[in-house]
Amino acid sequence: MFLKKQGKPQSRIDSLIGVGTRIEGDITFTGGLRIDGEVRGNVRATGDQPGTLVISEQARVEGEIHVSHLVVNGTVIGPIFSSEFLELQPRARVTGDVQYNSLEMHLGAVVQGRLVHQGASAKTVELKLASSN
Repeated sequence: MFLKKQGKPQSRIDSLIGVGTRIEGDITFTGGLRIDGEVRGNVRATGDQPGTLVISEQARVEGEIHVSHLVVNGTVIGPIFSSEFLELQPRARVTGDVQYNSLEMHLGAVVQGRLVHQGASAKTVELKLASSN
């Protein structure tokens, strides 16, 4: 059986939303993005390479998040869709449902919502009763 190889997380941060910065509107990015400020809008990684989003302790995001790799240590209000890896650090506060493939949750992190595992494509197998001859 062949498993889909997970992409490497982006180790470099290409963009920064600094402390004291407030953005209202959707954000799309490629590579790595770190948020230290406040975002009111959806955040989505685009492109053919895995995108990494880091939400620092001071940060607040109100909106949907769609990324392959996510590290949260701040506040997120809205659903999270992490296609590969999600790390919830000790000061993470998430209000909304979280869909993930791989999860690391530190002591102190809080999620008010559902945690839904989205593993490798699950196949449904139909079982038939054996007929007696």
